[in-house]
Amino acid sequence: MASAIGSPSRSGRPQPRLWMVFAAVGLAGFVLTLGGLAFVRVYDNQLIRQTEMELLTQGAVVVELYRATLAERVGDGDYGRTRTAKWPFPIPDDKRLRPILPSLKASDEPLPADEEPPRALVPGEPWALETGLKLNPLLENVRAATLAGIRVVDTSGVVVASSSPAVLGTTLADRPEVQQALRGEPASVLRRRHSEAEDTPLASLSRDTGIRVSVALPILQGERVWGAVVLARTPMTFAKATYADRWNLTATGLVLLGALGLMSLAAAALLGRPVRALVKQTRAIAASAPEGYEPLARPVVAELAELSESLAGMATALRDRNQYIRSFAANVSHEFKTPLASIQGAVELLRDSADVMTPEQRTRFLSNIDADARRLTRLVQRLLELARADSITATPAQVELAPLLKAVTARAHAEGLERVDVGPVPEGLTVALPSDVMEDVLWQLVTNARQHGGEDVRVSLAVETQSDGVVRVVVRDDGRGISESNRARIFDAFFTTARERGGTGLGLTISQSMLRAFGSSLELLPSSPETKGSAFAVAVHQRK
Repeated sequence: MASAIGSPSRSGRPQPRLWMVFAAVGLAGFVLTLGGLAFVRVYDNQLIRQTEMELLTQGAVVVELYRATLAERVGDGDYGRTRTAKWPFPIPDDKRLRPILPSLKASDEPLPADEEPPRALVPGEPWALETGLKLNPLLENVRAATLAGIRVVDTSGVVVASSSPAVLGTTLADRPEVQQALRGEPASVLRRRHSEAEDTPLASLSRDTGIRVSVALPILQGERVWGAVVLARTPMTFAKATYADRWNLTATGLVLLGALGLMSLAAAALLGRPVRALVKQTRAIAASAPEGYEPLARPVVAELAELSESLAGMATALRDRNQYIRSFAANVSHEFKTPLASIQGAVELLRDSADVMTPEQRTRFLSNIDADARRLTRLVQRLLELARADSITATPAQVELAPLLKAVTARAHAEGLERVDVGPVPEGLTVALPSDVMEDVLWQLVTNARQHGGEDVRVSLAVETQSDGVVRVVVRDDGRGISESNRARIFDAFFTTARERGGTGLGLTISQSMLRAFGSSLELLPSSPETKGSAFAVAVHQRK
């Protein structure tokens, strides 16, 4: 009969589920997208911090130049204002070090744009103005090279030195970063920038962005603040930085594109190849080709492996079922052909020669017709029973063995079989079978024993329990037994050695079909020279 459909994979290698493949592809795409967004954000932060670091570096040099130049004039005098703010960055063990770290981010809220600073109401401190005059040419040259605006303010916020002479004498005291620097703490802020029409070309020197980085560094002499240096520069835009680094970014993009292509090829290999193999397998099944009955060797994905195994199992089951139907139809045809031919011959003889026949001859032919008709009736009845057994629906049921075996014994005694007995049965032992199925199977085995061994045959029923949860009901007789040549065919449909006694050869086949529906089986036990007769076992696998 048909083999099991969807048998387990023969490969012990674990296979990913289909949802895992889609999840991996989706996750990879999400990571690439998120990575791209993160790259843009990190790149923006890097551009801003790069500009901030450049300004801090330039400012530190200007601070030191201004402080050294002013110290020559001030000497040991009590100049400037007392420092009131702590240094915001960790101080190393070496007290001579005073690090300044970049702190700006692209997500920081920018301050309003720089407006033209107002003129100071009071002039700058004289020593600061003299020092600033010496630094002005230097600051203008630095601006020409770095494009950064540099201003030096005294302790009141008045510009005393600048890379742009036009702002000398103005005041920056109202700006938060300058106020913070005059308290002795460096400050970095983002400010909005007025757009300029000439900033549009990607290759231009101007950095076309809407913000400007502003850095204010205090000029410290011990714990006194002598002023501050204010620097401003527009950071590079992402577009211009990309344009400037276009060749490296192009190479990176090609690598990412290649990685995406490899991922697509991998997904195609994981899904496309086995799907095409499945299509080929279904076509082979339709053409009854041998390769259609074998599952795919390496389907990769677990669902496709299960589908291929199910297709192979289904094809095998259909093939076996088809062979069974053909064999069954041939056997049915053969079983019906003999009695029908006998009936047809007897009818023809009676029709043609009834007038010249003796009453004994007519009675004999009519008896033959009656016997053949009864045989056909038994065959039809058994075929209907076999059809019901093949299509039976298994429903959970339990039957207690002791009362059932006693009922079978009583029925045998009522039918004239006095030598039928039951061995010890554990009290309360039940099996997972409907009572009518178990009774029909046991009665079939008892009637088979009488049919082959006669009315005096001895039949014993015994119960055996096994450690694996299988309960076996053994039906043993002391009849003629079964020859070795017949043992291999005992469960074949229509095979019988008692045809002249009304046997149809379907009883064991029907019993097997009914038990198979409930996960149980009917077994022919081995014979031995020491024991007479034959023995069958109904093996019931208990449900847990």
